[in-house]
Amino acid sequence: MYMDYSKLWKMLIDKNMTKTELIDETGLSSRVIAKLSKNEVVTTETLSKICACLNCDIGDIAECKKEKSLSLYNYY
Repeated sequence: MYMDYSKLWKMLIDKNMTKTELIDETGLSSRVIAKLSKNEVVTTETLSKICACLNCDIGDIAECKKEKSLSLYNYY
C-alpha cells in the first residue's frame, strides 16, 4: 500500500494556492513537498500541518492505494 496525494494537489488548485504558499504557511521544507509530489513517505506531523493550514481532514488530501496499481506489469 502507498499514499497517493493527488487530492492535495487538486485542493491546492481549488483554493488557488501554490506549493510555495503552502510551504510559507506550514513551515514545511521544499524537500517535504517534493516527497509528497512523488507519493513518498512523510510524517503524520507533516500531514497534520497541511490539514491545519487547509482546514481539512486527512482523507481530503490523501488516499491509500494498493502497490500493484503502480506495477509496470499492469500495462503488459
